[in-house]
Amino acid sequence: MVKLIFDDLKFEDKEDKIKVVFLKIFYFNLDKDKLSKIAKFRIDGNDIVFEDITERKARQKLVFLFEDGFRNLKNSITGKKTIYIHKNLGIPLIGNISFGMIDRGTSVIEVKPITGCNIDCIYCSVDQNKRTTDFVVEKDYIVNELKEIIEFKSKHSKDPLEAHIGSNGEPLLYDDMIPLIEDISAINGIKTISMETNGTLLTKKTVDELINAGLTQFNLSINAFTQGKAEQIANSKAYNLGKIMKIARYIAAKKVNLIIAPVWIPGLNDDEIEKLIEFSKEIKADIGIQNFLSYKQGKRPADAMDFDDFIVKLKTLEIKCGIELLNKHASITQIKALPKPFKKGEIIDVEIKCDGRFKDEKIAVKNNRNISVLDCNIDSGIIKVKIIRSKHNIFLSKTI
Repeated sequence: MVKLIFDDLKFEDKEDKIKVVFLKIFYFNLDKDKLSKIAKFRIDGNDIVFEDITERKARQKLVFLFEDGFRNLKNSITGKKTIYIHKNLGIPLIGNISFGMIDRGTSVIEVKPITGCNIDCIYCSVDQNKRTTDFVVEKDYIVNELKEIIEFKSKHSKDPLEAHIGSNGEPLLYDDMIPLIEDISAINGIKTISMETNGTLLTKKTVDELINAGLTQFNLSINAFTQGKAEQIANSKAYNLGKIMKIARYIAAKKVNLIIAPVWIPGLNDDEIEKLIEFSKEIKADIGIQNFLSYKQGKRPADAMDFDDFIVKLKTLEIKCGIELLNKHASITQIKALPKPFKKGEIIDVEIKCDGRFKDEKIAVKNNRNISVLDCNIDSGIIKVKIIRSKHNIFLSKTI
């Protein structure tokens, strides 16, 4: 008898198939007949027990089934096909706005371990309905690549660095979040670890675990002070503003930074902003009001406010509420960015690796960067593309 134990997998018996749950919210199915061909088996939580076979042979045969299964990985929250980005897949973590890491030439490195969200905010810059594919990234791969970025940045500045964990969605859907933060906190040169969250998955226990792991700042997205308006903006009747307000109070009482981070959506939450300012003052949290911006692939519930008008409104609220609302990012400094191997307009050969976030989009690789290829229906091979965007090492291209 051989027992194979898997930390990140859980097995569930579903009649003619075995459902394999990966990192809690992802899954694929294994055919029972195919498993039986390996050897007689039974499942028990995170274990598969095989009879009359050596461990070596069982693992060898199981790996082929797992490889096929991971090609059909799905996100149980969004229902979308999901691609697991790990070191051996050969996809670099620099180049994409949706996953991996982004260096915008400042002291803040953006870390994006997952896509997908548990709510559907009406203002979101990431319209999940327009995306066809989700991504989840291996924890150790993120940490190892982040170390290299921090080493590069530290050579060009002694300023303290921040790892900001966000996502095209809700980062707390990432099951390896606690060990990820623990490993990031051990990287020399990182002073601040912040996270942007909608707060719906936070509990007192989770807050404590995140802080103990090394998280030093919560950026909590609260966009209204009244339940009805909060539900409308979150586009969810299940959104519990009272619970999130209690969690905000709990975080504020801890020895970490809390930033209440509402998005000001003209015509929707104008009357809520001042109330949120007063709430932040009451619990002694910071507040960072964001101007709603309209993005091509995002949602547009309102017209974007002119930036000059936004600044005038903030100045007016500063005087009325007696609080600083501008110049909130003085601690962010400019630091040399990672070199860009390609420039806009350049024509290069790239290798197609997998689907991208959108229909008819692929992820290709070259020179330790991943490159999104638009309007592409080729699944593999080398193709020629023209770079149409290269800002911040985020690369978009089109086939030629």
